[in-house]
Parts: sequence; structure tokens; C-alpha cells
Amino acid sequence: MRATAVLGAFDGEHRCLTLSQLSRRSGLPLATVHRLAADLVEGRLLVRRGDGRYEIGARMWRLGMLAPATSLRELALPHLQDLVVATGHTVHLAVLDGASALVIERLAGTKSIPTRHTPGGRLPLHCTAVGKVLLAFAPGSVVDEVAGDLRAHTPYTVTDARALHRQLDHIRRTGLARSAQEHRLGVSSVAAPINGNDGVMAAIGLLAPLTSPRLDGALPHLRAAAASVSADFLRSGLDAPSPE
Repeated sequence: MRATAVLGAFDGEHRCLTLSQLSRRSGLPLATVHRLAADLVEGRLLVRRGDGRYEIGARMWRLGMLAPATSLRELALPHLQDLVVATGHTVHLAVLDGASALVIERLAGTKSIPTRHTPGGRLPLHCTAVGKVLLAFAPGSVVDEVAGDLRAHTPYTVTDARALHRQLDHIRRTGLARSAQEHRLGVSSVAAPINGNDGVMAAIGLLAPLTSPRLDGALPHLRAAAASVSADFLRSGLDAPSPE
């Protein structure tokens, strides 16, 4: 588990770390991190650069390519590309990862806005459209965990558990989630579920400026993309990504 803590110190904003940074971000003593980092370099899970900093090794990438989420991403990619072309908006594909949404693909649209969340990034479940879809169909223990800690990201974030539960009920009935400035000011998003053999396994979302008149018009394209990915996945015989 200590080696996992070292690897977990890396993220999209911390791709290269010194031993001191690894120690601080992992919460482990410097001597322990030094020994673990040497083992991980020997196993090609980390690479030690010429300047002494560490970064994720190619072997980690190869192992990651074996994950079910990667297979889902590859299967969904043509439909995501079609969705971007049809709507002009940025597309997210996300799966449940504990009490957050893990972005496994992001394609930028020409008529949309910059987004900070690249593949591998995490989004909160209670205030993003893809997150709400995943939360609506998540195990009750996850719903309870999230509802017990509704952090406000903007003045528009829903922080009342009863209001969130009403939203989740609506998502289960309609198959559509919305977020308007709840996670990021000036941004709205909509999302739809992707179904596997055992229920909802992922979500596709569209992001657009709040004032965009084209987001509602994109809903048929979003639903069609979600249905196509679901159908292709069920025909593929692949394993669905398992929530971590």
C-alpha cells in the first residue's frame, strides 16, 4: 500500500516530482519514499529523470491500457467524435471512481470553452452533469457518502441533501442530468448514461458556455451517442469498468 501511496502522489498537475515532493504528497517518510522510488524505478513503473525528479514510467501506461475503462474509451471514441462534430461542444466520458467521476476521455469542441479536466482527472459527483448521472445509479453507500459532504464549488452548487436526492430521482426517470454553474461559473453541462449488462457503467456529457443557445438542441445527439455506445458495448462482450 505504501508503493500505491507513492504512485498516487502523481496527478495531472503533478507529473514530475522530487523525492521531497513525493514524501510530502504521499505522507510517507523521506527515507521510505527513497527506497520505494528505487524499487519502482527498477520495476519500470517510475522513471528517474536526469534532473533527479521522478515521473510515471511507460510500463504503467502499458498496464493501464489493459483496464476495462480503456476498452470502453476505444469503443466510444468514434461516437464521441461524431458528437463533437454534430454539436461543436466539448465532450466528456466518465466512469465512477469511488466518490468521484474519473474522466477517461475528453474531446474539445470548436464552439465550446476551455476545460481543465483531461483524461485521468476527477470530477465531483454532486455538481457536474456526468457526476450526477453516475451518482444517480451508484450504490446507496456512495450516494450517502456524497450527500454527507456537499462542498460548494460555486454559489450555485446544490448543498442541500434533499434537493440533491430530488435531482437524482429526476435523472433516474428521464435519463438526463444537468448542471448550470454548479461546478464552474459560466459553464453549463448535460449528460446521459451509458448502459452495460449490469446497469449504468459510464456517462457522456456535453459542456458549453451558460449562454449557449445550442445546448438544448444538442440533446438528441447526446442521447443518440449514449445509446450507440451502450449498444456497441453490449455487442462487444467486453467487461464493464468496475468502480474503485
